[in-house]
Amino acid sequence: MPWISRSGLLRNWPSKSPTETSALARALAIALLQVGDGKGWVVSLNGPLGAGKTHFAKALAEGLGIDPARVSSPTFVIANEYEAAREFRLVHADWYRVESEDELMASGLHDWLAPGVGLVVEWGDRFPEALPEDRLEVELRPGEAIEDRQVCVTAAGPVSRAALERWSAACP
Repeated sequence: MPWISRSGLLRNWPSKSPTETSALARALAIALLQVGDGKGWVVSLNGPLGAGKTHFAKALAEGLGIDPARVSSPTFVIANEYEAAREFRLVHADWYRVESEDELMASGLHDWLAPGVGLVVEWGDRFPEALPEDRLEVELRPGEAIEDRQVCVTAAGPVSRAALERWSAACP
């Protein structure tokens, strides 16, 4: 189960393969649909280059009913949008090449933080002040073996905390 720190609920999962990481992301999608239906939510994916942020985003999209083959890294376009289950929209953003918050606002950040929208942003730690407080921070850390990852999660805010609790129950 998650434990509470000053910054919110915390959880850490080890993953020994991309398959395990994908299973975690799909389980997160289900948890987000259960608690964030109609409200919208934000997941910030952080970690070094090659840690698996896009892989995680594709699997999360799959858990929302989106064909993962349609999901690609939006590095050069900043964001891609997908229709998901129950009139829900997923925005997959990548802030690696973004230079300023003004650029984010011009790209549509305000619209991405609306009810009925889930925002998954790679490199969200580049502009954390642009994201709402109620969000999941998912850090993908490389492990000892080439495919090992530590999936380290912080949740702050009611929707994110509820999602992390459900996610933890589904993936003990």
